Amino acid sequence: MAFFESMLTLLLVAIVFLQFSRKFRIPYPTMLAIAGIIVAAVPWAPEVAIDPELALALLIAPVLFDAAYDLPPRTLRRNWLPLFSLAAIAVILTAAAVAAVGVTMAGLPLAAAVALGAIVAPPDAAAATAMLDRFDLPRQTYVILKGESLLNDAVALLIFSAAVAAAASRAFFTGVLAKLALAVPGGLVLGYLLGRLYMVVGLKLAGTLGGTLLEFVATFGTWIIAERLHLSAILAIVVYAMVIARYMPERQTARHRIHSYSVWEAAVFLLNVLAFLLMGLQVRQIVLDLDPGRLSFAITLAAAVFITVIVTRLAWVLFYNRVITVLAKRGYTKQAVPTFATSLLAGWCGMRGLVTLATALALPIDFRDRDIILLSALAVVLGTLIVQGLTLGPLIRLLKFEPDTSLDRDLTRARVALIDAALAELAGGEDKSARILRDVYTSEREIAADGKHPREVSRLDKRRRSVIAAKRRKLAAMRRADEIDDDVFHMLEQELDWAELAVLPPGRDEIVES
Repeated sequence: MAFFESMLTLLLVAIVFLQFSRKFRIPYPTMLAIAGIIVAAVPWAPEVAIDPELALALLIAPVLFDAAYDLPPRTLRRNWLPLFSLAAIAVILTAAAVAAVGVTMAGLPLAAAVALGAIVAPPDAAAATAMLDRFDLPRQTYVILKGESLLNDAVALLIFSAAVAAAASRAFFTGVLAKLALAVPGGLVLGYLLGRLYMVVGLKLAGTLGGTLLEFVATFGTWIIAERLHLSAILAIVVYAMVIARYMPERQTARHRIHSYSVWEAAVFLLNVLAFLLMGLQVRQIVLDLDPGRLSFAITLAAAVFITVIVTRLAWVLFYNRVITVLAKRGYTKQAVPTFATSLLAGWCGMRGLVTLATALALPIDFRDRDIILLSALAVVLGTLIVQGLTLGPLIRLLKFEPDTSLDRDLTRARVALIDAALAELAGGEDKSARILRDVYTSEREIAADGKHPREVSRLDKRRRSVIAAKRRKLAAMRRADEIDDDVFHMLEQELDWAELAVLPPGRDEIVES
């Protein structure tokens, strides 16, 4: 009960802090981090422990699915070099640098030091996109920073799994390493097969509450099945999500998609809240149990790890910028050359978040030096979210990026093509409804061809929105006057919701925190 009360308290604090997040343009994970520390500091905060295997399945599986769902394979192919640079090399270098600090400063065993490096290596997509969405950045930079998050999570988690296995088994290089070599391709195959299986079952339940629940059951089930078969659960989830994202949306109804997306947004947000609470409560207990000398040492190590994480990523990204520039000038690569400003932004955009917290919580309870590893992980999360998160906006304004209109051009071209398809469907129709729709679509085509969204400037849609607002006021008044029952009210309210969604301008129906 005490944990539930703490969870409710954190949710309340998070809701209050998120108002400041929107007002002052601060990434919401930064506010969650502060809220988690506040709740963990209250005198009645309970002592809470979570099973390490449960931490990975509960906190990592949905986040990996959500990230992989939004990253199509063609984006990987088109941007393979910068993505490989950030998601693989930067993560490996960061993990190695942090491991070196752990061995030299703290005398950690190599496996424990590598585990610490893997925990703090991957930046968090939610923290970055919460800020980047509010600025007009080069489209390529934005795509790469979002795509990086999925791949660096997978790379870091693979390193973490290997490090934990090495710490638990002296025969790592003879037995465990061979199993990991089999786990990687096995996880890829399992993810593809389960994705295809979900296509069969999920379509039969699409549009139902059972179908929405199946999405979560199948995601967690994929992770658990992979674990039971000793395959890579990380890669299984990634491939499973990509298969579904490629084939499922076009076979779903609009209502199911809207409902599904909103549920996943809320679920991932709630997992962020839960992770910050669990981490704060565990670190609170660690701090209370440590003697002053070891606590002082742990804080010093955490500060060194935090600085190492920031410097390593920034140094590598700027080095990559110079190397790719030289290779492009000599004709060795056709990849787009990033400017110094975009490289500086990418290097500084390294906030850590949910994956780091969940991976730290997944350390076995008897893992050597688990206490100082958890303290270091939390320090990196808090430090990057506060230092980098609060300075990212001013840095973007200082760099003064040139406006990138490529997305607007692509949207305009696609909208005109869709309207042309609608007009072609109506061609030859002579009844009154066909003539009315032709006039509407012809008007919308003229607006879309000018690069504007028809619902933004359409007088008809504006009048529809005002009519819907009037209907809402009348419906509320009828309910207050007991002229209609609640079941009638909710049915009509839902109809108005869908009608309003159809005439809202783009961006007016998005969930702000995400």
